[in-house]
Amino acid sequence: MTDQVTQPSGFGRSYKHVARRIVASRRDGMADNQLGLVLTFVAGAVNAGGFFYVGQYTSHMSGIVAAIADHVVLGLGDLVLAGLIAFGAFTLGAATSAILINWGRRHYVSTQYVLPISLECVLLLVFGALVGPTLPASLVQPLGIPLLCFIMGLQNATVTKISGARIRTTHVTGMVTDLGIEIGKFGYELVGRFRPDDHRPPVAADRPKLALLSSLLGAFICGGIVGALGFSRIGPAVATLLALVLAALVAPSWGEILRHRRRLRRRQRRSRA
Repeated sequence: MTDQVTQPSGFGRSYKHVARRIVASRRDGMADNQLGLVLTFVAGAVNAGGFFYVGQYTSHMSGIVAAIADHVVLGLGDLVLAGLIAFGAFTLGAATSAILINWGRRHYVSTQYVLPISLECVLLLVFGALVGPTLPASLVQPLGIPLLCFIMGLQNATVTKISGARIRTTHVTGMVTDLGIEIGKFGYELVGRFRPDDHRPPVAADRPKLALLSSLLGAFICGGIVGALGFSRIGPAVATLLALVLAALVAPSWGEILRHRRRLRRRQRRSRA
């Protein structure tokens, strides 16, 4: 008898199959979009929610760099240093993502995207369960801001690499800019319909891109609302719940990777015997 769990159809696809496909090394547009929506939701929650804990948005590098310039002019050396540390942490997070993805691509291709998402999961878990609840007030900003900036840089670089720079989860300025461009093209397209004698190539909006950008922006806003409510009412422990969302994405892939490694070790032992 056919197993209905392992061979589902339509919306009945198993959780493990969908989760593995979303973080797989072989990509398609649907997997990119689904992963982008999940990570954008998490980014919105960490960014807006973290503000209630550390008093600063940690994915907004434009604002941080602008603040550094302002503080240089005002002679506020401590704030300049804090801004540089936040900027450096975000950059280091992005660099770490590139290192993990390229290491996985060269050594074990199935891990290339699982590794950075798993690291983000671990860091959110550490922040939510250990760092956040135990930090004294005097260390909340000096340690909390760099850690959250590192997580945001790690995530943004990961989804940028996965989607070929088509999706960025923390860069709302870019999302809104692209959204505005597509809305403008759509408006121009509507006006062009009233000019039937115009034989020039028509201007057409990229409707799938318009839908994706709108969805990403909506996911970031929803994540921000959830994060703000959670951090303000429960505290940094909410980051543990966000870590569980990412864990649900990578857990099936890790199970498959570990089973594959065990099979390889058994084959190696047999070949040596």
